Amino acid sequence: MFVPKSIVCFREGFTREQVMRDLIAGVVVGIVALPLALAFAIASGVPPERGLYTAIVAGFIISALGGSRVQIGGPTGAFVVIVYGIVTKFGYDGLVICTVLAGAILIVLGLARMGALLKFIPYPVITGFTSGIAVIIFSSQVKDFLGLKMGTVPPDFMEKWVAYGDNLQTLSVPTALVAFGSLLILLVWPRISRMVPAPFVAMIAATAAVAIFHLPVETIGSRFGAVPSMLPAPHLPNIPWSHLRDFISPALTIALLAAIESLLSAVVADGMIGTRHKSNAELVAQGVANIVSPLFGGIPATGAIARTATNIRSGGRTPLAGMTHAVTLLLILIFLGRWAAMVPLAALAAILVVVAYHMSEWRSFAGLLRAPRSDLVVLLLTFVLTIFVDLTIAVQVGIVISSLLFMRRMADVTNIEGVATELDDDDEDPDEITRVRKKRRIVGGHEIPPGVEIYEVNGPFFFGAADKLKDVMREIAKPPKVFILRMRNVPVIDATGIHALEQMAKKSRAQGTAFILTEVRQQPLRAMVRARKLDALGGREHLAKTLELALERAAHILASS
Repeated sequence: MFVPKSIVCFREGFTREQVMRDLIAGVVVGIVALPLALAFAIASGVPPERGLYTAIVAGFIISALGGSRVQIGGPTGAFVVIVYGIVTKFGYDGLVICTVLAGAILIVLGLARMGALLKFIPYPVITGFTSGIAVIIFSSQVKDFLGLKMGTVPPDFMEKWVAYGDNLQTLSVPTALVAFGSLLILLVWPRISRMVPAPFVAMIAATAAVAIFHLPVETIGSRFGAVPSMLPAPHLPNIPWSHLRDFISPALTIALLAAIESLLSAVVADGMIGTRHKSNAELVAQGVANIVSPLFGGIPATGAIARTATNIRSGGRTPLAGMTHAVTLLLILIFLGRWAAMVPLAALAAILVVVAYHMSEWRSFAGLLRAPRSDLVVLLLTFVLTIFVDLTIAVQVGIVISSLLFMRRMADVTNIEGVATELDDDDEDPDEITRVRKKRRIVGGHEIPPGVEIYEVNGPFFFGAADKLKDVMREIAKPPKVFILRMRNVPVIDATGIHALEQMAKKSRAQGTAFILTEVRQQPLRAMVRARKLDALGGREHLAKTLELALERAAHILASS
């Protein structure tokens, strides 16, 4: 279950041709990841080299230990908002603590085999917070894209745009030209060639233009200084144990985002190459990566859908490609790191604008606007909370509201109704095809004697539907001698459902009515036995395997009364 795909591929063996394809794909993805790693780090409020550290360390670990053959790990746009908020509030050391805690949570989720459960997070929640993150990323890049001369950009969304409007007159024409030129390359270059990634071409072209024409454009070096040429030594910050609980909520958010993003990426990859990933092994690998990465100066990491797709299109089919991508970035850091200081921030802002556009999933968002009203509410609520309040709150509220709406829909599906059919002189019994001479009640080919009522529960009998049983006795004008409840269409029952049956049995005894359960399926019966409620429901003599046996029991009760 937890054997990494790298070990599986090693056991299967590598052909020379596949090794070459994986190596080439790894180099290509490394080139793609370079500008993205720099851009995501800067947008997250940390120095650009921390994005490279993350792509190198976490990227290698995720490929080496993960449950997907082609997953590429590293910093992603999904983390930009939460990382920026953590860094602003707790500093980088606080981010390290949150990321390590998130890694531990991911490992626990994987070992507890929770990978499959994370797939049940509603699609409107995922689309809502992803689109919200895209809007926030875009809004955070306006200053660098236009070269506005202003102080620190306000964190609040509305205040941010008000500040942009107040400082629009400080727009830098050279910076805007570099940004729009980079954006043009990002849009046009894929139509010319896909061999060399468009973000890399845009970054190189913008850097060359600024250097050749001596444009007064802010660069990585002018804002952050020189970029180191080696990974830092591992370092663990002092953990403030007295305030550790302050880091739990953001750590849970990081873990949740990492799990969702990585498993979504793995599912997309499976669809592209026809394989099947190991979700629990993937969570464990993500956990290890997020524990180790911040120790080397990194930030949170997860599976990156765009880079994974690039890996597949470039021929990568085994984890060797992902490990090569990490080694490629390490070599770039060692031998070309000092040149990274010359990269203009406007070019990275243009790259992030394109990333935000693709993250927005506007087609999916627009499609969900025509979805059922409950899904639309969840989508818009998550989207608005992500932008105007907080990503953590948005995800939590979105999941809770989705769960409540789901339970309401399930409760609506479950119904409890009488099942007897009344026949008179003008009717025929559809089962026996015999003419009747007087009015009588039939169910399943069996005649119901006077004093007996039969009702049937259809659907899951859980706390959302348990109240419906309380209304049943109110529908009956006079308490019957025997009340039979059919449960053949009840696949599952919970504690509240069992409690409702217990209350029904007590009320029936108080009214002098015999309460009989019939055709109880395996899960509900097992749940009643485990809860030790059979005696409260009347004992096994008040359980009937079939409706025919229940009616025989009812006839015996009527005869002895």
